[in-house]
Amino acid sequence: MNTENNSYSPDGLHEECGVFGVYDLDGNDVVSTIYYGLFALQHRGQESCGIAVSDTAGPKGKVKAWKGMGLVSEVFTPEHLDTLSGGNIGVGHVRYSTAGESNINNTQPLVLNYVKGTLALAHNGNLVNTPELKRELEYTGAIFQTTIDSEVIAYHIARERLNSATVEEAVSRAMSKLSGAYSLVIMSPRKLIGARDPFGFHPLCIGKRKNAYILASETAALCAADAEFVRDVLPGEVVMIDEEGIHSDTSHCSPKIARCIFEYIYFARPDSIFDGVSVYNSRIMAGRILAQTYPVEADIVVGVPDSGNAAAFGFALESGIPFGMAFVKNSYVGRTFIKPKQSMRVSSVRIKLNVLPEVVKGKRVVMIDDSIVRGTTSEKIVKMLKKAGATEVHVRISSPPFLHPCYFGTDVPTGDQLIAHNNSVDTIRDMIGADTLGYLAVERLSDMIGGDTGYCDACFTGNYPIEPPKEDIRGDYDV
Repeated sequence: MNTENNSYSPDGLHEECGVFGVYDLDGNDVVSTIYYGLFALQHRGQESCGIAVSDTAGPKGKVKAWKGMGLVSEVFTPEHLDTLSGGNIGVGHVRYSTAGESNINNTQPLVLNYVKGTLALAHNGNLVNTPELKRELEYTGAIFQTTIDSEVIAYHIARERLNSATVEEAVSRAMSKLSGAYSLVIMSPRKLIGARDPFGFHPLCIGKRKNAYILASETAALCAADAEFVRDVLPGEVVMIDEEGIHSDTSHCSPKIARCIFEYIYFARPDSIFDGVSVYNSRIMAGRILAQTYPVEADIVVGVPDSGNAAAFGFALESGIPFGMAFVKNSYVGRTFIKPKQSMRVSSVRIKLNVLPEVVKGKRVVMIDDSIVRGTTSEKIVKMLKKAGATEVHVRISSPPFLHPCYFGTDVPTGDQLIAHNNSVDTIRDMIGADTLGYLAVERLSDMIGGDTGYCDACFTGNYPIEPPKEDIRGDYDV
C-alpha cells in the first residue's frame, strides 16, 4: 500500500528515498538525465526532491542546485532546469521522511562547502546510531542546519576528508562509524561516488550510457535514462567514478547480507531487478505461494493496484482461478491526499480507487494486497467489493503480518499502531470484513526470492540484523 506509483493509499508504508547520480565523461549536460531518473524513482518518495550539478571542467567546487517540496514535476519547471544546465556531473534525490521533519531544510541533495572543497550528497536509508554520531560532532563545534541523519553522514565524510588522501577514502573511513542502512550517491568536484552499507539493506546499481556512468536506486531508473545495467554496487562497497572509469573498495564487504525484503514485496518497481532477483518474478511467486498455502473456491482473483497485481496474477496461475481487473485507480491524485491524518486516510481510498461492479457482481472474489498495516484501508476495500456485488471476499496478503517497527528506512509504525500486533488472524479477518484471510508465511519468504536467505525480515520477526536503537528516533509515524 505504497503511495503514488505502487499503490493508492496513504494508509500504508513508505520507503524513505531514491537516489540518482550521473557523470558524463564527454562533458555533456546531465540535468535532463537526472530529471528523468528521478521521475522513474518518484514512487520512492513524493515529499520533496532536488538536483545538484557541477562542471568538472569549470571552477572547482562550483555547484548549482535546486530543491523543493513536492513531486518532481512540480518542483522542476523548464526554467529551473535551464538554470541547472551546463553541468556534466550531478546527483538527484526524491524523499519521503522516515527520520527528520518534513520541511524544506531537510530536502536533498545536501551541498556542503568545507576546507577541502564541495560535496553534494544524496542518501537512502536510516542510521541507528545518529544520536551518538551527532553528539560527537556537536561537541567539536558542528552546527546542524537539518534534522536528518544524512547531514550527520555528510559531516563525518567531510571531517574524515581532512586526514584522507582522497574523498573516496574519506567515505570509506566514515563508513566505519555508520551503523544502519545507507545507499549513498556523492558528488565531489571531479568524482562521482556510490556507497552501500555492509548489509545492503537498500538497492544501488551502476549503469552506463555511451561514455556516461550512472548510479541509481533501481534498475528501472537506468531504463528511463536509456542506460545499460552494468552491475549492482555490492553491500559494503564504495565505488568511485572518474575519467578513468570505475574504481572499487570492498574493504567493508561482509558475508552477512540483510536486504530489505519489502523491496521485493512492494517498494521497488516491478520492472526493477535488485541484486540479481526480479521484483516482478518475486511478486508472481508470492501469489503462487499464497495459492498453495491458502487455496479457496472462488470465481475471480483480483489485485489491489499496483503492487498487488503481480501477486494476484501468480495466485491465478497457480490456482487456475481466472485473473481479473476489478479496480480502477485514479493515477492523477498526487500528494494532496498523502496526509498524516486519519480523516484523509478514510476519504482518500474512494478518491483513489473505484471498483468495477460488472467484474465482481455475483462472484466469489480473491483479493490480493501486499500488506495490512492498520487495517482501515483493507476494511474499506472489502466493503467496496461487497457493495459492488461480490458474494464473498477472500483476502490474501503477499507479506507476513507486521509485528515490529523498522529502523532502516521504512516507516513501519510502532507496535500499538499495527493491527497484527495484538490481534489474531481470525480477529483481523473479522475486523476487515473478509470471509477468509491468509498471509504469506515467514518461512516462505526465501522461496519468494529464489531461495536466497540474505534478507532482513525484522518487521515480521523482530530479528534485527543490527541492534535497534533504545529509543525510536524515526520521528512522527502517524502517516
